[in-house]
Amino acid sequence: MSAIRLLVLAAVRQHGRAHGYQVRNDLEYWGAHEWSNAKPGSIYHALKQLAKQGVLLAHEVAPSTAGGPPRTEYEITDAGQAEYFTLLRAALTSYDQKMDILSAGLGCMLDLPRAEVVELLKERVRAIETWRAAVTETYVPEEGPEQLGHIGEIMNFWVHSADSGAEWTRGLIERIEGGAYAFAGEGEPFVGVLGAGEENPYATGVEDPYATGVPDDGDRH
Repeated sequence: MSAIRLLVLAAVRQHGRAHGYQVRNDLEYWGAHEWSNAKPGSIYHALKQLAKQGVLLAHEVAPSTAGGPPRTEYEITDAGQAEYFTLLRAALTSYDQKMDILSAGLGCMLDLPRAEVVELLKERVRAIETWRAAVTETYVPEEGPEQLGHIGEIMNFWVHSADSGAEWTRGLIERIEGGAYAFAGEGEPFVGVLGAGEENPYATGVEDPYATGVPDDGDRH
């Protein structure tokens, strides 16, 4: 599973229609460039691939007043909506996901109903416990890692990762069941994307290339 795929779909979905620079700016606003492969090239490549696959619909719009070729705006399709929720549910459920995939899932979880998120996270805990049980069939944590030589440190790391992951997930479940956050169907949806002309406080200094009439290569077609 690709975190960048989920993140790009999330950004376009929140905007309704968005061009490449907007998506790139939003992902940077979320800090995704720090914990995922949300780099400019990956973002523009994902947009084009998703459009080719019918997950996004590409619209060619008029160029900016500064000149340059038409810009492409993207809109999520019905197939894209279905894939978005499939990826989101998988990101919250699977115990062996990389940090970027779980992080993307957490950032999008408010698009699901509260009860469903709780159940997905409980499923994650069950998967972690099943994995831990499989590890401890051959490794006894109470005997320490030395029982298997230095290789035992690998098993020890796995067990500690399972325990901490399950503990953290249970804590999140408790907070959600206690009323934290506003999930789908509970009022106005959370808006996590930047509006037109809204300044990104976390910008790295890269300006919208179309504002200067020199389009970014990634947004040409």
